[in-house]
Amino acid sequence: MMTDIQQAFLDRYLATLDNAERAAIPQINAEHFCADEWNANTCASLINTGIKTASCSLRAGYAIEQEPEPVVGQLTVVLDWQQQPVCIIKVIRIEYCQFKDVTPEFAALEGEGDRSYASWRSSHQAFFTQDAHELGISFDEESELILEYFTKIFPES
Repeated sequence: MMTDIQQAFLDRYLATLDNAERAAIPQINAEHFCADEWNANTCASLINTGIKTASCSLRAGYAIEQEPEPVVGQLTVVLDWQQQPVCIIKVIRIEYCQFKDVTPEFAALEGEGDRSYASWRSSHQAFFTQDAHELGISFDEESELILEYFTKIFPES
């Protein structure tokens, strides 16, 4: 459920679309990235500036939390930690792979840390280990991820 501020931000974007374009949107959500204030605000800024154009998550988490998996065409109102809207992104591609098969190219598109593959692996291994623990499952090199590629669509730079 979006707050009034989040909905008003989304409505400003939706007003730029015609009826057919609005009807073609498969899902809309509002969320912050990451599990702490510093990372959530950093990711929102990286997305807003076009540096971060991808993200990933544990696929098992969607079923456990009874949330729909992301789909191409989905819109997300990107929020900061205070739940304020920063920008809107559109998912342009979805891939599935095991953690061990994530490429350095994908890690660089995530735009976090020093953008190196080693940094990505280290930070994501720690994050997914904690996330899996909270979900009541285990995480290892063969855990399946959902890789999301997206583009910022609102506001225009």
